[in-house]
Amino acid sequence: MDNLEEDLTCSVCYALFTDPRVLPCSHTFCKSCLDGVLQVSTNFSIWRPLRLPLKCPNCRSVVELPPNGVDALPINVSLRAIIEKFQRDGQHARPPTCPEHPRQPLNVYCVQDRALICGFCLTIGQHQGHAIDDLQTAYLKEQDAPARLVQQLTDNRWAEVCGLVEQLEQEKCRCESLVRQDREAVAQFFQGVELLLGRKKEEYMAALDAASVEVARSYDPLIEKLKDMKEEQLNLISLSSAVQDEDSPLAFLEKVHLFRVRVKSLTQTPMPKVVPLYISPRAGEFLREHWAKVTVGGLEEGPVPKVTCHARGGCLIQHALPVSLPKSWLDPHRHTLPITLLLILVAAAGLFLDPFGGVSLGLSMLSPVNELLQHLTDQFIWPFDIQVLVEDLVTNVSSCICSLADRIHQYFHFFPQAFQ
Repeated sequence: MDNLEEDLTCSVCYALFTDPRVLPCSHTFCKSCLDGVLQVSTNFSIWRPLRLPLKCPNCRSVVELPPNGVDALPINVSLRAIIEKFQRDGQHARPPTCPEHPRQPLNVYCVQDRALICGFCLTIGQHQGHAIDDLQTAYLKEQDAPARLVQQLTDNRWAEVCGLVEQLEQEKCRCESLVRQDREAVAQFFQGVELLLGRKKEEYMAALDAASVEVARSYDPLIEKLKDMKEEQLNLISLSSAVQDEDSPLAFLEKVHLFRVRVKSLTQTPMPKVVPLYISPRAGEFLREHWAKVTVGGLEEGPVPKVTCHARGGCLIQHALPVSLPKSWLDPHRHTLPITLLLILVAAAGLFLDPFGGVSLGLSMLSPVNELLQHLTDQFIWPFDIQVLVEDLVTNVSSCICSLADRIHQYFHFFPQAFQ
């Protein structure tokens, strides 16, 4: 077959003849090969004859072709038939050849590598010493192997696999249940921690709210008092214009007197003292000092301070507790003289309510009594809350004394005119 293939090969393209054409010199070539040779010949010709010259590739004899070229050459029908038969027979009868050893047929089956090999591969190649067999024989031996393998799967293996699948699914469900329980435990634990921290936060905020209330209780009366003084001062400034516009001399003098009394009362009203309060303990310092070492298990015992407001002198104002007086205030003999003087001054002021007694005496002593009352109250060392209350009391008493003096003056000024 190999020698026959050489006879059926074109000497130009070295392949089996395709559409073989016969030249007058009896040599046969492929039609496409002759077209190529003819194209090269005409390219080098300087003139175009009526008949095309063609030089045979084998014998070099020149052949004149008709104008239609290679198509006019006869077809080698016999050779074409032989080529077609050769191609049909070669596809079925010719075994494949070894890629490593040319022209060696692959006619041996290597059992180890499960591949077709040639004799050279078995003796001197990479398959040397491997078990071999005939391809058809090996095929017959293994023909019932799938059934045997399936039998092995269906006997015991199937039941074992099914049992393992069920066991693994049960283990998976058990582990997932444990994870769910752990999730619930974690959520419950941290929820408890959050609730405990929230309660501690509310307690601390409540202490701070109480401190805020006490601060407002300490400063609001003083602020309101100063606002009233500002309003009185603005009213007096507005009243000065009305007094200035008065045309009647008598009425002008009366208004000036009343204006002078109100100005004197306002200017003699003592200004409240600004006593700075201090919050103790401060939250940042307390948390850093007491809560930095608190563990999760000790959150219940986490300290919450009693926030207090105190003045520089150390008088504390405790929240949510009644005002506690110093022990010295419980001594009945320490403040006997100042309290007695205060009561005498109040009683003396009460004499002015009697129009028939001590009127002339009272008129001359109103201003000294007021000044003495102010000086007496300044000598006491009061706690902050008591200081505010006493200052308000003194201010009210002083205002009452000044108002009483104005009324008495008006009474004695207009009473003689009523009988004239």
